[in-house]
Amino acid sequence: MAGQDRLTLLGSPGSPYTRKMLALLRYRRIPYRYVIGSHRSELGLPKPKVALLPTFYFPNAEGTLEAVVDSTPILRRLERDVSGRQAVPGDPALAFIDYLIEDFADEWLTKAMFHYRWHFADDARKAEDQLPRWSVHPQTDAQLEPVQRMIGERQISRLYVVGSNATTASVIEASYRRILGALKEHLSTHAFVLGTRPSSSDFALYGQLTQLTHFDPTPQAIALREAPRVVAWVDIVDDLSGLEPCDEDWLSAAHLPQSLRPLLDEIGRVYVPVMRANARALADGLDEVRCEVDGRLWTQAPFAYQGRCLGWLREEYARLAPHARSTVDRALEGTGCAALFDGL
Repeated sequence: MAGQDRLTLLGSPGSPYTRKMLALLRYRRIPYRYVIGSHRSELGLPKPKVALLPTFYFPNAEGTLEAVVDSTPILRRLERDVSGRQAVPGDPALAFIDYLIEDFADEWLTKAMFHYRWHFADDARKAEDQLPRWSVHPQTDAQLEPVQRMIGERQISRLYVVGSNATTASVIEASYRRILGALKEHLSTHAFVLGTRPSSSDFALYGQLTQLTHFDPTPQAIALREAPRVVAWVDIVDDLSGLEPCDEDWLSAAHLPQSLRPLLDEIGRVYVPVMRANARALADGLDEVRCEVDGRLWTQAPFAYQGRCLGWLREEYARLAPHARSTVDRALEGTGCAALFDGL
């Protein structure tokens, strides 16, 4: 990006992926224009093929704006297009570990975000009350009432999409507590996940945690009680534009600290079996994913997008040069994460 060009993106404060990308843009000092929800049509912005938040608008080959979604490839597009203050480590082995943790946050921790918001009555009431008010267009309470009811009914009916149900609730909630504990310990000795500068995995974790630790009452109370350091860290990551990073701020992939181990163990413990089972269900044309997670039954509807996520992870792993792959294998040894790459 040159001169005073500004990126335009459409989003919402209640979207963890919007929060992920806004924090990234602030850290990288990339100028942007943030459009709240329903204001898109008034500005004449095009619709994306799939309506997801955030939606970014990039100029295409014809010079017109094109609507683009999916935070992870957008983040990497910005890594290529905008120099300076990169959020992906230059070392390929560390970059892969960063990608793995980012995907875990985007695709597993979001299960906790959605579960807590719509599974518990108090949380659902707050979400129904606040989400439709995040608009540039003022509305009366009478106008909002049917919208609130519609949002609540729709989102609660979609809990099955992320795998939140009576069978899986205890698995999700136990994992959330372990993630908080792992981050609490690591952040007691390290400013960020992979060193003293933030990476894409920090912004992905931050995005989900803006909702879990700062908006939804039930997970917020847990975080304040069990991991106040994590709550404070979320506030810090919100705007890191004043940080001055350097290349020496990254950890070494060959010598990751023991404090990072519990987070990697959690990926192997919960994310790996679900991603593998989901891929099998998709390949076999099944209408249900069933596997064991942490000694308990996990069941959900197959999720095609997460099947693609696993494919992309495997492609990135396969592209690693032999030395980098060996470094990654040693870093992940004993965590259970290696099972993600079976079948290469």
